Amino acid sequence: MRQPVAETTPSAAARRRPERAASDRNVFERIGVWYRQIVAEMRKVIWPTRRELVTYTIVTVVFAVVMIAIVAGLDYGANWAVLKIFG
Repeated sequence: MRQPVAETTPSAAARRRPERAASDRNVFERIGVWYRQIVAEMRKVIWPTRRELVTYTIVTVVFAVVMIAIVAGLDYGANWAVLKIFG
């Protein structure tokens, strides 16, 4: 004897109308989607504490000063060498 086949109703996902392509949306819809995505991503950000921020700032400033000193030293050295060679 054959088992009766149960009637299934379409799931909520199947009943939803298909998502429109991004190019089908008007400019204001796209701006709204863009803004909502930005807000959602910003909520995921883990912001540094004040102590971490101070540490990062000090490291950045020290690195910049070291790089400036290296470039300035190379510049002065090259200038000195050119003056010694070409007079």
